[in-house]
Amino acid sequence: MSAFERTYTVRWADMDPNGHMRHSAYTDYAAQHRIEYLSEHGFTLPFFAKAGLGPILFREDTRFLKELHINEQLRVTGELSGLSEDGSRWNIVHTLYKPDGRPAATVAVEGAWLDLRARKLTVPPAEITALMRALPRHASYQDIVREPRQ
Repeated sequence: MSAFERTYTVRWADMDPNGHMRHSAYTDYAAQHRIEYLSEHGFTLPFFAKAGLGPILFREDTRFLKELHINEQLRVTGELSGLSEDGSRWNIVHTLYKPDGRPAATVAVEGAWLDLRARKLTVPPAEITALMRALPRHASYQDIVREPRQ
């Protein structure tokens, strides 16, 4: 699959007192990108509510490379950096680009699917696993292999 990317405009609400985009706004755009990817392929928020399923994060790591400023166009991509065989766990690396194409930041996330009723990790429907597999692979991609419990 070709890269799924979106372009956003850096908003006033994204700014910090130093005149550049605040640290947490980078992760907000990465999260928006993930939700738009799922939604564009039919997995909307109403779908997840009805299915009692939701994505959760275990870890989020942001690397800041270049400043972003108000009203700049920000391009965001997402690449799969890991997936378990059953699709229950996943890792994605988002790259946020400045208008000139230079990376402004990377946001790497480790996540899973949560059964919202049982409040336990779960395996998503096969169609969601297939959609995750369709993401372009990041150079760091590794299968997620869970060790058996003792």
